[in-house]
Amino acid sequence: MTKLKTIRDAAITDSDYDDYNFQEKLTLELDNHAGEFNQDHLNKIVLWKVNRYAAFDKETIELINAIDPSSDELDIPFSEQLLKKLLKTGGVGLPMASTILRFRNPKIYQIIDQRAYRFLCGKPLDLPAGKSEKSIDEQIDKYLEYLQELKNTCQQYSLPFEDADRVLYMADKRVNGHIKLKY
Repeated sequence: MTKLKTIRDAAITDSDYDDYNFQEKLTLELDNHAGEFNQDHLNKIVLWKVNRYAAFDKETIELINAIDPSSDELDIPFSEQLLKKLLKTGGVGLPMASTILRFRNPKIYQIIDQRAYRFLCGKPLDLPAGKSEKSIDEQIDKYLEYLQELKNTCQQYSLPFEDADRVLYMADKRVNGHIKLKY
């Protein structure tokens, strides 16, 4: 079995910053969005991530818009409340929920996905399935732990937190691309 490399065994390179080109036009549009989130904007984020549609209720959209895009402090109780609403939405799992949050404020939220997670943690991302309260609570706990580990690692490796999901994704693709992802 091939040993999975992490940020601890493989340095981040300039290409990990420069080579990120996923849906370039839409990524640029989403990165530069400064206004309120609405269903149309959320659809673009969902399409950016997985090419599927999710219908968000008014309360969920209002909670997303309550995130201060200029804040650099994670409000855990608020984040838990919002994540519960997002994860109860059909078609939205933790990777999608984290993508929405990341585009609202990348200074406090980053995308959790198979590649970034395994490059950071050295193991596959294993999320509980389903929409039960227990499953949702476990997913929220995993995400908040991931954000804390990511923040600590970014400080340790002088990696800008706002770029961490993309940089770790590209680094994993470069050094672990030959190892099959677990879905």
